[in-house]
Amino acid sequence: MTPKLAKKKPKAKKLSAIDELDGKLKPTNEKNKLMNSVMENDKETIDDAKLIKDSLNQSMGAFSPDLMFEQFVKDYSLAKNIYGDSILKHLSGYDEKYIEKNIQIPEFQREMKKKINEKIKDLKKKNFIDKSNTITEKGIELASLVMYVEEIDRLQAHGFLGEKFHKKESYYGDKVDYRNYRKGDRYRDISTRRSVKLAVRRGHDKLRKEDLRVNTREAKGKCEIIYALDSSGSMKGKKIDTCKKAGIALAFKAIEEKDDVGLIIFGKEVSKSVAPCDDFGMFLKEISQIKAMQETSITCAVKKSVELFSSLQNTKHLILLTDALPTVGEDPEKETLNAVEEAANNDITISLIGISLDDKGTELAEKIVSISKGKLYIVQDVEEIDKIVLEDYYGLS
Repeated sequence: MTPKLAKKKPKAKKLSAIDELDGKLKPTNEKNKLMNSVMENDKETIDDAKLIKDSLNQSMGAFSPDLMFEQFVKDYSLAKNIYGDSILKHLSGYDEKYIEKNIQIPEFQREMKKKINEKIKDLKKKNFIDKSNTITEKGIELASLVMYVEEIDRLQAHGFLGEKFHKKESYYGDKVDYRNYRKGDRYRDISTRRSVKLAVRRGHDKLRKEDLRVNTREAKGKCEIIYALDSSGSMKGKKIDTCKKAGIALAFKAIEEKDDVGLIIFGKEVSKSVAPCDDFGMFLKEISQIKAMQETSITCAVKKSVELFSSLQNTKHLILLTDALPTVGEDPEKETLNAVEEAANNDITISLIGISLDDKGTELAEKIVSISKGKLYIVQDVEEIDKIVLEDYYGLS
């Protein structure tokens, strides 16, 4: 269960600069200028960042202003579903409802098209897009910085950062002792023999809650975590935006705690992978530019994680985030479970965060976490994903 969140208003001055994470961001003067603009809440820069961020989340790597304009004029509702609610607003400067109300008025169409072209020229001048209207490295950099600030600000506002639970026990370590059962403990960790023995000694004719004894586990030290994000087409838009931010929160906190974090982006196949490391800047850049566009193959993500984890005796944990059953392969479910067994044999635990999974998807997810000794979270509200990801990480040590 997600811990109760404190309602404390954060102050921007308390945000940690990215380059303070062991110096791994390697900031340049250009990056510092962008970061300063973001931290000072420069409206124009923030709007540019949100436009680029939303475009990437809608699987757009480049702008086609004339084609977009024609589609919005021809069928506004359809075009809005394709591009999302905010892209045209940031391009034209007009409120989405105002555009919908006036889109068929010729005078308004001319004015809006003019503003869109002016915005495209401005983005080129700032080098956020190139001559072919493709988003540049600088544009991706700006989008990633805004995602970082938005996410850390959100979590600090709810008091969810800085609450790493330094437990002497862990679900994922070796059994070392026993204690009384507490709410939230896994049933698989209950020691039946010890519990029954205690109940008999107390003269109870039935096993009671106060008789239950739970195996405690010793934490294994440094953690390696890989965040595997489903980039299938159904993740497009707000869903993938929220999941990206959850990954940013995980990397920020884990690296701050001297753990290593990796990344796997998977759809039909693995499109991007980063072995566990402490380079927050690289993680931030890679996760911010993900575009959703393929089918789902959990098998490839699990197999890739086996390759990426080190051979050291660290805690190795994979977080799988998906909204669908695997759809690739002759027998996707069997292939997935075979890959999970291989990971388990390599001492890799797997937690799965399923977004609105159906009954069949939930059944497969339960098999995955059972084999891999991880946790299952079924999520209906994507806004809770960052807190769930952090909760799962906090349970590792």
